[in-house]
Amino acid sequence: MTSPPAEPALMLDVDELTPERLGAALGSAVRSVRSEPIGTGQIGRCLRLTLTGDEIPASIVAKLPVADPGTRAMLAGAYRGEVRFYTDIADSVSVRVPVCYYAALGDCGDFTLLLEDLAPAQQGDQVAGCTPAQAHDAVRNLAGLHGPRWCDPTLLGLSWVGRTTQDEARVLAELYGPALETFAHDLGEHVSSGDRATLRDCVEVTERWICARPERFALVHGDYRLDNLLFPAVPDTGVTAVDWQTLTIGLPARDLAYFVSTSLTPELRREHECDLVATYHRALLGHGVEKYSLTDCWDDYRFAMLQGPLVAVFGCAYGTRTDRGDRMFATMVARACTAIRDLDSLTLAAHTSG
Repeated sequence: MTSPPAEPALMLDVDELTPERLGAALGSAVRSVRSEPIGTGQIGRCLRLTLTGDEIPASIVAKLPVADPGTRAMLAGAYRGEVRFYTDIADSVSVRVPVCYYAALGDCGDFTLLLEDLAPAQQGDQVAGCTPAQAHDAVRNLAGLHGPRWCDPTLLGLSWVGRTTQDEARVLAELYGPALETFAHDLGEHVSSGDRATLRDCVEVTERWICARPERFALVHGDYRLDNLLFPAVPDTGVTAVDWQTLTIGLPARDLAYFVSTSLTPELRREHECDLVATYHRALLGHGVEKYSLTDCWDDYRFAMLQGPLVAVFGCAYGTRTDRGDRMFATMVARACTAIRDLDSLTLAAHTSG
């Protein structure tokens, strides 16, 4: 009787990333490894591993869970989503992502990912924003996530990623008000009175908005923004998306509206957003999407603008405070609220039937 294949071995701490264990994971001998942390490690640990050995990359990126078991258990769903994206989804879509060399998933938030090191690509800067050319590159790449599995019914059968239910939307809406109060209090004068009013209006319609337009669905990154994009050192070779812990199924334009509204200054957005939506729409058609007009795409884009405040308010209210984080969330909300007013998105949201 043939034994079932062994589950991939987990490496959960830096001292477990030994040459022997990495060699087994990569399928080739590793003679030495040197590690250095990447980022702040608030919801996981990310390390660059410099390797020597036979027929292996010179460097890779290791993603590991947080050390605290309680926090790890709370983040188990997010960790599972990212691992399953790389193992089950990435090959079926066309969005550019790092090559996954190795993935292991255990219980209670245990996981190991070994990914392509994309250095010298540069992380986007959420505060500074991006150029229109970078934005066009990013929305074309985004269409590579949405288009290949646009309205694919098999997505609805996945047990590890799903749509927001009406009950979940109700709970989210109930939490949104208190989160907004925390956000406004903590950021104080960095949030204008006009933006506070817009945010309060967003809270009022969120429960209906978040589950609306179910006839159009795809995989949604959920946090497709500049800090989660790596731009190539050589222009025009393609942006890459990382951090897949917020993957859901929903209205695809939520990613589009979130990216465009938070990545460009209001002046640049107003000048370029029609062209950006058209670029995204053309890319969708190139991935086989049918019976979705540019007019429908623009209408979804306007409607989906409420994604920006939703993510930023909760991220700020429940995340670890930093000076840079405060500037980032304040900038994101100011840009998104301006777009909501410019595009009359609240009127669209208020008239949805859910």
